[in-house]
Amino acid sequence: MNKISAVIITHNEEDRLPATLDALTWCDEVLVVDSGSTDATLAVCQRYANCRVIQRPFQGYGPQKRFAVEQATYDWVLSLDADEVPDDAAQAAIRGRLSGDLSDFAGFRIRRPLVFLGRVFGYGRPARERVLRLFDRRRGTITDAAVHEKVRIEGRTGDLAGCLLHYSYRDLDDYFRKFNAYTGLMAGQMFEAGRRTGITRIAVRPLWGFFQIYLLHGNWLNGFAGFVWALFGAYYKTVKYLKLYELQRRVDRLPSSSAPTSEQRTRRVDS
Repeated sequence: MNKISAVIITHNEEDRLPATLDALTWCDEVLVVDSGSTDATLAVCQRYANCRVIQRPFQGYGPQKRFAVEQATYDWVLSLDADEVPDDAAQAAIRGRLSGDLSDFAGFRIRRPLVFLGRVFGYGRPARERVLRLFDRRRGTITDAAVHEKVRIEGRTGDLAGCLLHYSYRDLDDYFRKFNAYTGLMAGQMFEAGRRTGITRIAVRPLWGFFQIYLLHGNWLNGFAGFVWALFGAYYKTVKYLKLYELQRRVDRLPSSSAPTSEQRTRRVDS
């Protein structure tokens, strides 16, 4: 049977990490890369015999996860977030694949439905999304993106049964903490890529965004939670572009000799 390392990055995840680690007790190794947790995250890790911890300052989601993959003991890696829990069917599917010949595959995707306001989404993009989480690190790596990083591999991929339950938000306060951080990071990434926006585009985004997410994506089938998700999603898109607009105006007002470097722009967006 092929051996596997599950890798997770953490920071103050004492409340959500136990459910994830409970679902990984069969793994040959669970490697947690922690960026200075001040809660009981490390004590939680110590309760699991197959879990080891490395401390490292946070360098961005992509770089942090790539570091975790590089430190893993085994070449087949299951890369998870602390808020992702493989259900029984997913665990069985992964173990089934590991027990066979994997030479023809470089990685596997798995469905990751969102759990929001207590509801597991069965419709829309948050229900249909498939993410590449199980892969051979000899044939792939994780991108450098500061947020929304991805696994890039060379070779054949397959799909797994089951799903990763995605408990992305503890509550609405947690949602808006992430909302503020992610919209800033995304605006910074768009600016670096040469994207620009204007007032007219920003003005039409709330209505179009809600129509797209709620009706076209099918979130109306997810009940009240789907309505709230669409409402917040439209607001997310609007604020992301407002931050891009603010950033481009700020930079455009500077003399060319005083224009901030890429590193300075990223730091400013993150602050």
